[in-house]
Amino acid sequence: MPFPTAEPQALVLIAEDEPEIADILSAYLGRSGLRSVRATDGRRALDLHLSLKPDLILLDVQMPRLDGWQVLSEIRHRGDTPVIMLSAMDQDIDKLMGLRIGADDYVVKPFNPAEVVARVQAVLRRARPGGEQPNQRFIRVGRLQADLENHEITIRRDGGDSPLALTLTEFRLMVHLMRAPRRVFGREELLVACLPEGEALERTVDSHVSKLRKKLEAEGLDGVPVSVRGVGYRLGEVP
Repeated sequence: MPFPTAEPQALVLIAEDEPEIADILSAYLGRSGLRSVRATDGRRALDLHLSLKPDLILLDVQMPRLDGWQVLSEIRHRGDTPVIMLSAMDQDIDKLMGLRIGADDYVVKPFNPAEVVARVQAVLRRARPGGEQPNQRFIRVGRLQADLENHEITIRRDGGDSPLALTLTEFRLMVHLMRAPRRVFGREELLVACLPEGEALERTVDSHVSKLRKKLEAEGLDGVPVSVRGVGYRLGEVP
């Protein structure tokens, strides 16, 4: 059964030098109604970006001629084409570096291609007119503030802002919940949107939320996020 189509006929540039991975990505994207074109090195990726103006780029970090970081830097000089990085480097510092350079998401190899498609669809939805504003930097809910550029969440206090020491997954969960604090997000949605590839069990979401909640409780915010039995989580009221 085909995946639901988020952006019919959108063009995805797959910048990947491993043919088997590119084949799999192309097939799964096609099943979701997305067109794709391939580049096997960084220089070719930049050339195709100029000539074809793709709607999104799946960009491998380790490629011939120019690596993914160099390609991403040049693409960001050119404009705001959405980019999802593909990499075997799974440390938080690597993911944060990619996001700070300007990547819209970061997927760790080996990955589930269906989850990659889901992330592609989510980024395309945000990039559409009326979606998330690409230049938005801050999200504020009560005393909580998310800085999307510096990937930091702080709690506002009378004596100054207090930053939360969050992992990348916890940061992603918080931002996702803060975008719609009253909405209840299902575990499956949070799994796809916020958790690294390889963490494919919904109960993993519960573990990350539990750790996140303990960090918020230590800062005086009790019961955040709110559990909704049998459904998932919402941010809830934040004083």
